[in-house]
Amino acid sequence: MFLSLRNKLFLVFSCVLTIPFLILSLIMPNLFTNYIREQTQELTIGMMDQFSLYVDSVTMQAADVGQQVLANSITQDWLRVENNNNNDDETLETARLMVRNELNDMLSSMMVNNSNNISVSIFTHDGEGIWGDYPELEETEWYQDYLKNDKTFTHSHIDANQQSALVREMPINSHLIPLVDLNTLQDSGVIKVNFSTEMIENSLRKIKIGEQGHAFIVDHEGENVLTEDIHTPQSIIDQSLKQIAGMGNSQGLLEIEDEEEKYLMFYQQLSVGDWILISEVTEDDLFSHSNQLQKSLLLLSIGLFLITIIASFLFSSSITDPLRGLMKAMRYLEKGDFNSAQKVIPAIRSENNEIRYLLQVFDQMVNRLKQLIDSEYKTNIRRRNAEYKALLLQINPHFLNNTLEIIGGLAAQGKNKEVVNVSVYLGKMLRYALNTKSDLVTLTEEIQYIRNYAKILELRYEGDLEIKIEEDTKAKEFPIIKFIIQPLVENAVKYSLISKEHAHVEIKTEYQDNQLTLQIADDGVGISDEVIQSLSMSDQADTLESSGNSIGLKNVLDRLQLYYGDRFNYRIETELNGGTIIILQIAEERKMMDEKRLDR
Repeated sequence: MFLSLRNKLFLVFSCVLTIPFLILSLIMPNLFTNYIREQTQELTIGMMDQFSLYVDSVTMQAADVGQQVLANSITQDWLRVENNNNNDDETLETARLMVRNELNDMLSSMMVNNSNNISVSIFTHDGEGIWGDYPELEETEWYQDYLKNDKTFTHSHIDANQQSALVREMPINSHLIPLVDLNTLQDSGVIKVNFSTEMIENSLRKIKIGEQGHAFIVDHEGENVLTEDIHTPQSIIDQSLKQIAGMGNSQGLLEIEDEEEKYLMFYQQLSVGDWILISEVTEDDLFSHSNQLQKSLLLLSIGLFLITIIASFLFSSSITDPLRGLMKAMRYLEKGDFNSAQKVIPAIRSENNEIRYLLQVFDQMVNRLKQLIDSEYKTNIRRRNAEYKALLLQINPHFLNNTLEIIGGLAAQGKNKEVVNVSVYLGKMLRYALNTKSDLVTLTEEIQYIRNYAKILELRYEGDLEIKIEEDTKAKEFPIIKFIIQPLVENAVKYSLISKEHAHVEIKTEYQDNQLTLQIADDGVGISDEVIQSLSMSDQADTLESSGNSIGLKNVLDRLQLYYGDRFNYRIETELNGGTIIILQIAEERKMMDEKRLDR
């Protein structure tokens, strides 16, 4: 049953311990996730701002160097010499060499004096450079983007036309400034201020989110500006750039999903050309610790739940098991089985607590109650036996006196033969009555006793009395107590002859549905309602204290009630001057019914 004490304890322990922790395991990771999201966004934007400032400082320094080179008189002199087409003039050639050397010295000095590994190279549109000719200039990607798309900041590349061998092998990004004759404003080429890509990437690596997240720089077309590979799917980058273009914000956070993962894209538009700084991390990566925490808390909740179930089971068992044992003992007690109840109590295990005390008190109560019941039961049995014997003794003297009166009457009439017959019948009856081995006989023996008694009565009243006996053969072996029919026949004869000269008495036995029915009918004066009512209201003490002719019927009913208890009932049907029918019904004992079934 669900609302048993054990189930209630299970429910209470689960609610008090497990449910709050389970709720905590669900709420805490969500709070932790929101906190991580906020902190990550704040820290990432801060690192991106710092990186942006760093890039701004590098590019501004590159722009300043470019402007210095452009405005320098040496650069302008070199430009005018290079634009002079008179190649046959030896003086011009000498001037060209001198200016180139001066320009080389100036650029070398700038490279040494400037930080951030900045170097400068100058190219004319026809491919002639300060560090050497660049015949494939028009085919280079950065030069085409500069001419066609006006991109003044290049993607990372390697430029072989550099001042030193070390710079030629390093990936670089460059800031391009038009090489203009300040006097004529003629665009003659490009000033290329280079700064190290590695230096930018080293700073970019500091922007790291999660375990797998990384930062990168792309242009508006989504192309990588630096050299390190971008692991983010191109489709995610394209979606991000599309949303950035539509939003118009310089920085922010985008959440982009594909079929497999959800990406968090922190972005910031740099002041360098069309460069966009993006720091990317997947949601699973960012919240891996939070997810792990949630899984750990859920596992801990499950473990706590199991521990709670085991603990509540053990705790509730220490309470409910003794109580169940006590309930079992009380069920035996309800049935009156004190021995079984006392056997159950020692087997009940309990700690030395209130329940143990309860069991001890209950055991003492059972012992005391058993002693009182045993004492009262034995006293009651002795009393009932004494009452029964006293009732039985009331019959024998009464009957013997009546029979002796019959013999005396017959002898006075000189009927010797009838006296002999009555004496024979009386002898048989006395042998039956004096057999004290048992008060219980078969119905056949009791009926035979009545036949002898009827012969005596018929001899006394000669033709004035007719006693008819109808016996059911199925009831012959039915056990019955002695002397329950004779007093009723005696009364029937007596009260039938009061009002008429001829009396008719019928005795009938019947066995049906495990019940014996005895019926004694007469055609006498009947029984008054007051007498019938007195039969139901009086008790055995009244019968023992009474005297005279009133003891016959009451004596029989009391004896039957004492012996058979609830298995006995009776019914009296009477009519004034119309006769009386007394019906006695005795139910067969269950033990005898079971024995009959086994015999079959």
